[in-house]
Amino acid sequence: MSNNRKIINDPVFGFINIPEGLIYTVVQHPLLHRLTRIKQMGLSSFVYPGAQHTRFQHSLGAFHLMSEAITQLRSKGIEISEEEAIAVKIAILLHDVGHGPFSHVLEDTIVCGVSHEEISLMLMQQINKELNGQLDLAIRIFKNEYHKKFLHQLVSGQLDMDRLDYLRRDSFYTGVTEGNIGSARIIKMLHVKDDHLVVEAKGIYSIENFLTSRRLMYWQVYLHKTSVACQEMLISTLLRAKELAEKGEVLFCSPALHFFLYNHIDRDTFYTNPECLEHFIQLDDNDIWTALKVWSAHSDKVLSTLSIGLLDRKLLKVKTSEEPFNEDHITDLIKIISKNLAIPFSDAKYLISTPSIERNMYDPADDSIDIIYNDGCIKNIATASDMFNISLLSKKVKKYYICYLRTK
Repeated sequence: MSNNRKIINDPVFGFINIPEGLIYTVVQHPLLHRLTRIKQMGLSSFVYPGAQHTRFQHSLGAFHLMSEAITQLRSKGIEISEEEAIAVKIAILLHDVGHGPFSHVLEDTIVCGVSHEEISLMLMQQINKELNGQLDLAIRIFKNEYHKKFLHQLVSGQLDMDRLDYLRRDSFYTGVTEGNIGSARIIKMLHVKDDHLVVEAKGIYSIENFLTSRRLMYWQVYLHKTSVACQEMLISTLLRAKELAEKGEVLFCSPALHFFLYNHIDRDTFYTNPECLEHFIQLDDNDIWTALKVWSAHSDKVLSTLSIGLLDRKLLKVKTSEEPFNEDHITDLIKIISKNLAIPFSDAKYLISTPSIERNMYDPADDSIDIIYNDGCIKNIATASDMFNISLLSKKVKKYYICYLRTK
C-alpha cells in the first residue's frame, strides 16, 4: 500500500490495482466490506467444498474486468471520459452490495417483494448521500439513465463484467473446469457500434464457449439438485421460524434477524420504514448460521430437524423430473413424515417442497449478443454462428424438483 492506493492479489486474475481517490473510498466503505461475510455461492459448498469465496471477492474481480474493458474500448477509439470510467467502475463495484445472506433465500422468506438489485440501488444512494453526490453518474449508469447505453451494458447485460467474473471465479473455486470462460479474450473482442456493445467477428468462438459454459454452470453447479435441496431447507427453516415468531414463540437470533422474523416486511414497508434497510445491512451469513446452531436444540421438531439437517448435512432427499410430481404422491409423503415425527400434517409440509426452475441461457429479446464484421455488418450470434445451435440455449428448460425428509 502506498498513500491511498492498494494492490490486491486475486487468485483468479492476479494483481488488482485499486487507485487512489473515489474508487479507493468506495472499496473501503463498510457496506462493501459487509460482502466479505457473505459467500458468493450460498449453499453450493454442500456440493463443491471449495466454493467458499465471497461476494466481496467477486465485486473486486468484476471491477478488475471493467478496468480491462475500459482500456480495450478506449484503445479502439471509443470515447470514455475519466469521469465516466470512474463511474462505471463504481457501478460494477457496488452492483451486488444489496445482497443478503444466501442471496435469494431472503427474498423468498423474510424480505418479500424487494430484489437485491433494488436494495443495491438504495444502498448506492445512501453512500452517494454520504459522499455529497459523487456517485450521481455511477447511479445513472446503473439505472440505465445515462445517454451512453453501452456503459450500462458493461454493468448489466449479456456480456457484462458481472457474468464474466462470476463464471470464471465460480468455475475456479468449484473445480468445474468445463465452466471456465476466456474472459480476457472476450474483453479484447468488445467494441461499440451505434451506442451498443458488440463483439468483433474473430471472437465468435469465445462467445460460443461462454454461452455453453454458462449453461453448464447453471445446471451442473448453481441448480445442482443438492444445492436446490439445501436452499429449500433453509427457506423452510426461516419460514417456520417466522411462523413461530408470529405465534409469540421466543427464538434466539441476532437483533437484525429478530427484526425481520418478528415484523411483517413487505415491499411498501421496506421502502417507507428506514429501520428495514438499517437492519438489513446488519445481516450476513453469520446471523443465519448462529441461529441455526441454537435452533437445532429447539423444542419445535420442524425447526430443530431442519436446523440439524443443515448443520450436520442431513439433507432432504431430492429427485428431479421433466413433469410435475403427482399430488397424491406428495400427500402420501407428507403423511409418512407426519407419522414418523409425530407432528401434525400441516407442520410436516415444511419438510417437503416441490420447486420448479425454468431457465434459458440466451434470450435475444432481452439483450442480444451482436457480432460485428470488418465491413461494419452486424449479425446476432444466433445467425452469425456457423457451428452452434443457438436455439438450444434460447429454448427455456424447466425442471421439477421434489425435496423431502428421508424416511426409513
